[in-house]
Amino acid sequence: MVKQTTLRQQAPIGCLLVTLLLANQTVAAPSTNVPRSLWQVYEDARQNNTALAAARADQAAIAEGVPQARAGLLPTLSGSAEVSSNTTSLQQPAHSTRRSGTTYQMVLNQPVFRADRWFNLKAAEAQDRQALLELSVTEQNLILESAQAYFGLLKAQDALAATKAEEAAFGRQLEQAKKGLQFGLSDRTDVLQAEASHDTARANRIVAQKQLDDAFEALATLTHLQYTAIQGVRHDVPVGLPVPNDARLWVDTAVQQNLTLQASQQALETTQQTLNARKAGHAPTVDAVLRYQIGDNDNLGYGNSGIRGGGYGGNVEQRSVALQLNIPLFSGGGVRSQVREAYQRMNQREYLNDNLQRQIVEKTRNLHRSLNSSVEQVQARRQSIISHQGAVLASQMGLQVGTRNIVDVLEAQRQLYNAVREYNNSRYEHILDSLRLKQSVGTLAPHDLEALCDYLKADYDPDRDFLPPEFPRQLAIR
Repeated sequence: MVKQTTLRQQAPIGCLLVTLLLANQTVAAPSTNVPRSLWQVYEDARQNNTALAAARADQAAIAEGVPQARAGLLPTLSGSAEVSSNTTSLQQPAHSTRRSGTTYQMVLNQPVFRADRWFNLKAAEAQDRQALLELSVTEQNLILESAQAYFGLLKAQDALAATKAEEAAFGRQLEQAKKGLQFGLSDRTDVLQAEASHDTARANRIVAQKQLDDAFEALATLTHLQYTAIQGVRHDVPVGLPVPNDARLWVDTAVQQNLTLQASQQALETTQQTLNARKAGHAPTVDAVLRYQIGDNDNLGYGNSGIRGGGYGGNVEQRSVALQLNIPLFSGGGVRSQVREAYQRMNQREYLNDNLQRQIVEKTRNLHRSLNSSVEQVQARRQSIISHQGAVLASQMGLQVGTRNIVDVLEAQRQLYNAVREYNNSRYEHILDSLRLKQSVGTLAPHDLEALCDYLKADYDPDRDFLPPEFPRQLAIR
């Protein structure tokens, strides 16, 4: 769980500073399509995602290996029918015998001791458990992928809004420089500097628009649906420390509960049971065989004289019960080779399992550190917006009194909008890191996305809401 703490609100500097960010921004026309929430996007992905459908089909197919392996330990019943005609000839004395008949047979075979088949069943059961865990991993991945695509789109929307505001601010600065040039208050260099900054901002806006289109396309690929708008996240979304705030406890939980690691451990169990099955290829086998046979048997004899001799005919019925012992002695070295192969497969899986555990431990520790640092980072970046606004105001005042030049003003504005983008990126990354940490310890579930929906804003407008709410409120007061 993650402890939620609301960030400290920072007081804005003033109307002029806010105007630098919000001037010339128009409210987007309302769309006829209702913006989708995070939960709705996840539901769309869960119903339409082909990767999840493929994982379910794969798990269902692997599950059939258990009854197939169990069938080798259960009785088998077979029936057969035979129609035959046999002629036997003797040269001394000249004599020939002909036999013909129809025979029906039923055979029941019950394995009594088949060690290889028993271990194959254990291997199939372990593989089935592995497939179930891997399906759960795919389901968890879909939860995280839905969140990443959703917040990636929000990040692209806010970045585009900030870039558009930056372009507008540089455009206003360019207009001021041109007017100053007309009245002799500035020189040609100021105009060129402002034009260069405005052109760069325009190019950045084009790139940001492409990135937004790419984010919409990524969401469509995930869900197989086209979206025109999604709900945004309010700026008061809680940003808190992980609870308990102890990296060792999180790592211990990850080692015990991480679904990918559990699936790897089941894969190791499969290779161990497969090795046992291969070794059992040297073991004897015992089967109980019950046989029932019925048929007619005619026997006609003819001599040289052509006179019919004695014979017998009629139905024959036979029942038998037997224990069959089979002791493998030599199979061309095939069994030994299979044992060596299975042993190496088990070694490979042990190494992979150990490496995976190390990666999960590292990832869990990194995510824990990231969440701890991001709490202060979000607060600091939010405060930096105010600080950079102050720098813009100071540089503009300095330009008026001659202590600053236009390059200083443009650079201050550029850093201001970069601070806005970094602030939005940091709060989205904090949300995603909290979900990633839950996935690392195996507790990520759909209700984690549902809980985030409490902080969504249905009428979110990126051109207006990419800034924290106190800025437009202060603008309305002034």
